[in-house]
Amino acid sequence: MQAEHLLAIDVGTQSTRAVVFSRSGEMLARAQVAHDPVYLSPEPGWAEQDAMLYWRAIVSACQQLWAEGLVKPTQIMAMSVTTLRDTMVCVDSAGALLRPAMVWLDQRECSTPPKLSTFWRMAFAAAGATPLIAHMQRQAECNWIAQHQAALWQRTAKFLFLSGWITQRLTGEYLDSTGSTVGFVPFDYKRQQWASERDFKWQALTVKPEQLARLVQPGARMGQGLTREAATALGLAASLPVIAAAADKACEVLGCGALAADTAQLSFGTTATINTTQSRYVEVQRLLPAYPAAMPGAWNTEIQIYRGFWMVSWFKREFAHREQALAAERGVAVESLFDDLIKGVPAGSLGLTLQPYWSPGLRNPGPEAKGAIIGFGDVHTRAHLYRAILEGLVYGLRAGREQIEKKLGKKLQRLVVAGGGAQSDTAMQITADVFNLPAERPAVSETSALGAAINAAVGMGLHPDYPSAVAAMCHSGKTFTPRAEAVATYDALYREVYTPLYPRLKPLYERIRKITGYPA
Repeated sequence: MQAEHLLAIDVGTQSTRAVVFSRSGEMLARAQVAHDPVYLSPEPGWAEQDAMLYWRAIVSACQQLWAEGLVKPTQIMAMSVTTLRDTMVCVDSAGALLRPAMVWLDQRECSTPPKLSTFWRMAFAAAGATPLIAHMQRQAECNWIAQHQAALWQRTAKFLFLSGWITQRLTGEYLDSTGSTVGFVPFDYKRQQWASERDFKWQALTVKPEQLARLVQPGARMGQGLTREAATALGLAASLPVIAAAADKACEVLGCGALAADTAQLSFGTTATINTTQSRYVEVQRLLPAYPAAMPGAWNTEIQIYRGFWMVSWFKREFAHREQALAAERGVAVESLFDDLIKGVPAGSLGLTLQPYWSPGLRNPGPEAKGAIIGFGDVHTRAHLYRAILEGLVYGLRAGREQIEKKLGKKLQRLVVAGGGAQSDTAMQITADVFNLPAERPAVSETSALGAAINAAVGMGLHPDYPSAVAAMCHSGKTFTPRAEAVATYDALYREVYTPLYPRLKPLYERIRKITGYPA
């Protein structure tokens, strides 16, 4: 039986998926393993996870695939891996884990970061970048570990992204993709390689060059392929090619086929984002980098809402007990009932308007930011609140669109939406109406995995380049068309209510922060 299929592993915050694709982008088989919740102990705001949990989930998902029998291991010609971003792993000189992985949701901060030289302090002060650099130093996982677990940090031979640690488990080599290096490490986003020896980041952060993985570009082969041990665990052939992919958001952009500079890709995930792919390095927000795309020589101009469709989970937990009980009775996901909940609520939620800053930001919104809901009246119900959540998130992404358009100097013409929240027809229709653009849902829901499979397809020569691979493997599903009356309502609410909301509330947020100490 000829090996002609591609295996993509997608390691997310809440689950790991193993997905097999054909060279034409057809999803042939899929297995999913849910993760235990990220544990937030022993302190509030900490988010850690045993890295072995992710490896065991990969093994289990692959075993499920072969047990289902839709695809045989002998049909797999190559594999690739995409993972959640900014999740850091420490190992010693023997490769043994030294502590749990620090997950991207972690909120702890370093209070005594390394001191920068006088030259760099003066340079950043002149550029108005001192707060930004201080934020990076506080947030950097390596700085926190060096401050609070100094002996462990001394034993840390390798400081790896989760993607790099998984690659070592697969290939036996400390390798990672340039497309996965999104986090607080000494990376040069413009050159897409580790920072030069004179870069200030080596002063600002405690990590050393020898602690980092060797980088390769998306689509390149990772070492000599699967080790015999990894192959046995996954049920695959030893030396099976492992092809570099990218982080989950970058792979999602690629898997949506969003290569054109005037195409916007929205991700309705735990963090909601708006992205474009550019062939030149563009900082949409000054001094905040464009991230590497899932293909060489390209960048994603990402703007994010940190607590994106996490807010759906928040609503479910706090307000949807009735739907949870009904979903359990019917054996369906509770989210599948929410579209019915709000089908009678008109566009604009009768004026109920939500600002989705449930977590503080860095610049816009700033560190003082908090969420807000205004416009309550006696007509409003849980259904109005849920619709206002969806509308507020899409308003926030529209604001990101306007920032990107202003920086690029041109309008975005196409809209592709993916992620768990994109499976809601109501969320898709709201998006089309707020953006006043047709909103496309890809035919395949596993777009991050598809992006990783595209990397593997190009790396194995199944397609000569990324445009050819996208043309062959990315297919549109349902498209939602803007409705004129809803467009008018949303445009007025966005411009006259949502847009002024943060500037007017910011002074109050600053007073709340001063009085209560929250956010810290």
